[in-house]
Amino acid sequence: MSKKASRSGAAAAVPSRTRIDLGENARKQMCALLNARLADALDLAGQCKQAHWNVKGPNFAALHELFDTLHANVNVHVDAIAERVAALGGVALGTASIVAEKTSLPDYPTDIRAGRDHADRMSIAFSVFAKNVRAAIDAADEAGDAVTADLFTEVAAQTDKDLWMLDAHLEE
Repeated sequence: MSKKASRSGAAAAVPSRTRIDLGENARKQMCALLNARLADALDLAGQCKQAHWNVKGPNFAALHELFDTLHANVNVHVDAIAERVAALGGVALGTASIVAEKTSLPDYPTDIRAGRDHADRMSIAFSVFAKNVRAAIDAADEAGDAVTADLFTEVAAQTDKDLWMLDAHLEE
């Protein structure tokens, strides 16, 4: 089996047995949804570090610290999402190659240095992530999984706050 086939197959695998009272189909659907957002969250965490390491300019200190704080916030989401997959009997898919294949976030440019440019690109990434998380809330509700919907609601609340912090740096 090729690497690509085995990666895709793992996402669609039947979840292992659990006593969580969701049907197998709902758990399978939620594991796929959670893994999609896990790929985005891991990509977002990497983008935060890319900005943190490479920011330059007059607002260096504030942005350097902000990007590190955002990274820490996103890592909380990463762990919560991955652990929900495991709780539902699935396999959390978080390798770099899977993330690169599955992320829905736009690529982060590696040729920018100015603080405002990094804040702008991070704002774009956070807004795409927030939009996808809101859609995941609706999908989890529709599938009857209130716990996953609540998890995504918590992620959305923190992501909105983080996006506010980024957007404040873009004001003239």
